[in-house]
Amino acid sequence: MKLIGLTGGIGCGKTTVLHEFQKIGVPCFIADSHAATYYNDSQFLLQIRKLLGDSVFNPDGSANKQAIASIVFNDKEKLSSLNSLIHPRVMQDFKSWALSQSASTPYVIIESAILFEYSLDSQLDAVIAIYLEHEERIRRLLLRDKATRAQLEERMQNQLPAETKMDRADYVILNYEGNPRQRQVAYIDSLIRQKQ
Repeated sequence: MKLIGLTGGIGCGKTTVLHEFQKIGVPCFIADSHAATYYNDSQFLLQIRKLLGDSVFNPDGSANKQAIASIVFNDKEKLSSLNSLIHPRVMQDFKSWALSQSASTPYVIIESAILFEYSLDSQLDAVIAIYLEHEERIRRLLLRDKATRAQLEERMQNQLPAETKMDRADYVILNYEGNPRQRQVAYIDSLIRQKQ
């Protein structure tokens, strides 16, 4: 069974494309959703306290994710340290989950915005990149998120440029309106299934 990554910058439509793969029966693992569960683990919270201090915790002892985000998105070193706590664990959990799927499918997908940034692609058989040009991503994000253009641009600075991801990927989906996602997904699915 093959391990396939699906990546792309913030606002490019990864979730929409992932749903197309799920519709055709491909099991999908969403790294961010899975990583969110770590904030319920006392050992992980201890590591967060060591890295970022007491100020990122609520009075009840739970992590204040907004406080964490405001620190790490303004400090690349702290962001990198936080990600180095999360990503090895995510990949380990993904591989265990993938084994549980192996009887029913020739491949599974892990979706993560930062596969290339943290060299997670080296543990995968192939990567699919979702591409959408910068201004259209900003337009969609302004509609979706309660954030300013400056905040969105700042978040994008923490990811590789979309063109770099596209160049490094094995497959690319151009996620424009009028460019049918379903057809592109079906084509890539057939290519992955054909590869031995």
